[in-house]
Amino acid sequence: MEALLAIVSGILFACSFYLMMRRNLLRFVIGLIILGNAANLLIFTMGRLTRDHPPVIPYGAELPIEPYANPLPQALILTAIVISFGLLVFALVLVFRNYLTTNTLDADTLDAAEPDEPLDVHTETRRLPA
Repeated sequence: MEALLAIVSGILFACSFYLMMRRNLLRFVIGLIILGNAANLLIFTMGRLTRDHPPVIPYGAELPIEPYANPLPQALILTAIVISFGLLVFALVLVFRNYLTTNTLDADTLDAAEPDEPLDVHTETRRLPA
């Protein structure tokens, strides 16, 4: 099972790098999120996948009964999921605001793009022409 998850993790890494090399900002954000999920899957796989024994040390023993799944990677992944969700929301808001300002998602044309109308910071709507 670990070999299958390692292959899936490698495919996810390859897909994320491909999407991050594109010049579209939305595809870049999707690639960034897939990269985080691939890293989480890799860490989860490295912590061993087993259902034999819980990672609890029995009374009188010094070590848990082998084989057991390591709970530390699972706790790290839970934290990483929350952080990556916050990153996703922040990145999507930045891309959306950029699109409202420049009307393009292409990274090559961002320097040449002129903003159509300035945004009113307080109401976050376009100003009406006077």
